[in-house]
Amino acid sequence: MSGPNWALLSLSAGAFAIGVTEFTPMGLLPVIAQGVHVSVPKAGGLISAYAFGVMAGAPLMTLVLARYARKHALIGLMLLYTVGNLAAAASGDYTLLLLSRVLTSLAHGAFFGLGAVEASSVVAPTKRASAVATMFMGLTIANIFGVPAATWLGDTLGWRQAFVATSILGLIAAAALQCALPFAEAGPRPDAVRELRALMRGNVLMALAVTVIGAGAMFELYTYIAPMLEHITHAGPTLIAMALMLIGVGFSIGNAIGGRAADRSLDGTLLTFFPILGVIMLAFPFAATTSAGALIGVLIWGAASFSIMPALQMRVMKAAHDAPGLASSVNIGAFNLGNALGAALGGIVLSAGLGYALVSALGFGLAMIGVILVVLARRSHLAPEG
Repeated sequence: MSGPNWALLSLSAGAFAIGVTEFTPMGLLPVIAQGVHVSVPKAGGLISAYAFGVMAGAPLMTLVLARYARKHALIGLMLLYTVGNLAAAASGDYTLLLLSRVLTSLAHGAFFGLGAVEASSVVAPTKRASAVATMFMGLTIANIFGVPAATWLGDTLGWRQAFVATSILGLIAAAALQCALPFAEAGPRPDAVRELRALMRGNVLMALAVTVIGAGAMFELYTYIAPMLEHITHAGPTLIAMALMLIGVGFSIGNAIGGRAADRSLDGTLLTFFPILGVIMLAFPFAATTSAGALIGVLIWGAASFSIMPALQMRVMKAAHDAPGLASSVNIGAFNLGNALGAALGGIVLSAGLGYALVSALGFGLAMIGVILVVLARRSHLAPEG
């Protein structure tokens, strides 16, 4: 039996640190708002700014760092994350805190994009999707353990201490990357125009579109899961906390299943799990009428949601095989665009007074659009091999 792949585990440690940094402010918004003397809605701008920073920073940072060896680039990105978190902890007002979050977000997409390429390079070709899934496992585990722990720390000792703690996680991850990643000399400086042109090919754009739709379907429900449980299940804080933890467990299960499935067939994985995700979303409002049904439902939904993620990442990397680092990073931006799409569509439905059942139904519709896009790509020869 072979031992652990320390390179993959170090990448997973980086993903864990990023996951804690990204999601912890959501649970600390009231505390942060009070600390910097703004309203909770205005403090919510920290989350929106982070998402837009990921979208903008993914291609920008990848192109800037392309001249360096991937190991050094990944360590540099993790150190930038650490500096951003320390700046957030020291922020004296809302504006400085917002700028600190934007600084931190610039490293997010490039780390996952370059990390996915690095992960796929340290395993056999038949295990590349599983390797990418192993890296993303750090993100899912962050939702189970890291985010609740950081939220508790922020509620108990203060939000600044929570940011200091995430800075320490960043330093640990940077040290792990230094020790575990193999060193390879940087290749010739890439042609930025050529790489950007590669992103405009039809098969790459189609793969990115599938990512946007997949993330949109996921966040159609995820964004509104707490109020949905309050409305349908009449859940209190304890049940909602349990549901959020089970979603994280589901993410981890689905990530592992999806990675193995994607090693066999990328399109087959999406054509299997997109419909499963859609049906689960359609059925969720009916299952959530009881506490047990709600908890089982979020666990299964979490698994179905993340089962498509390794395949989405690998499809883009295969489609843009001549610019995998840039394409992989842009795909993280596409995922964040899908997050915004799902949240916006759900918000429109709720603002119109159409109810949470229609939010889930719309998620089903997005999942079916994902199926249609994959089928169209195959028939028009715009699908990556696999």
